[in-house]
Amino acid sequence: MDMVRRAIEHRQTMLAFQPVVQASDPGRVAFYEGLIRVLDETGRVIPAAEFITTVEDTEYGRLLDCISLEKGIAELSRVPDLRLSINMSARSIGYKKWMRTLTRGLNGDPTVAERLILEITETSAMMVPELVVTFMRDLQTKGISFAMDDFGAGFTALRHFKDFSFDILKLDGQFTSNIASDPDNQVLVAAMQSIAEQFDMFTVAERVENAADAACLTQLGIDCLQGYYFAAPTVRPAWRQENQRRHA
Repeated sequence: MDMVRRAIEHRQTMLAFQPVVQASDPGRVAFYEGLIRVLDETGRVIPAAEFITTVEDTEYGRLLDCISLEKGIAELSRVPDLRLSINMSARSIGYKKWMRTLTRGLNGDPTVAERLILEITETSAMMVPELVVTFMRDLQTKGISFAMDDFGAGFTALRHFKDFSFDILKLDGQFTSNIASDPDNQVLVAAMQSIAEQFDMFTVAERVENAADAACLTQLGIDCLQGYYFAAPTVRPAWRQENQRRHA
């Protein structure tokens, strides 16, 4: 908690970017996910997995959501052909600073909305499903897309699932990792793909770490793949390196 507090106070935060590629053509990136990182007192880059559960229920969790959104929108404004997903908690829906950050960003660049994807975990969405439904419908009219993150890790009631209007379903890594050698998970992922297809949602398989799993997921009809097999998250994405070379 102290590490996150210091990072926020001293603006020692950044986004790392990981590509989400098309399963049918892995050389083509569908969009990137922007993942929040903080620097500790030694300058090490600390991934969200090491601190997010500690701060998620606190004010620092809300502030990190604001910082992620602000940095994501700034990146979208700098890179006109970029499509980017940013994580948020359903707890931030009523947080005034988060909404002010979004409104300011959309007013500053009218092209941002149609290139911004907001990711909400299944567990977070199910805390306040009615609020999430209304929130999503309001922002989708502005062109923003929504992804349900970590699908399968929580306990989505199907009656609520029918009310949600997510554009993208991201399948939790516990079902996709090593799927090529797991017939049970193959059946489960096929069922998830069928649900997504019924509700006109694109599917993304998370935590894809080898060629066999990528091939299996593609065969099951998954639309997009994300994981270390394709690229690790990086704070120096290709478009920044190209920009540095142009200005060198």
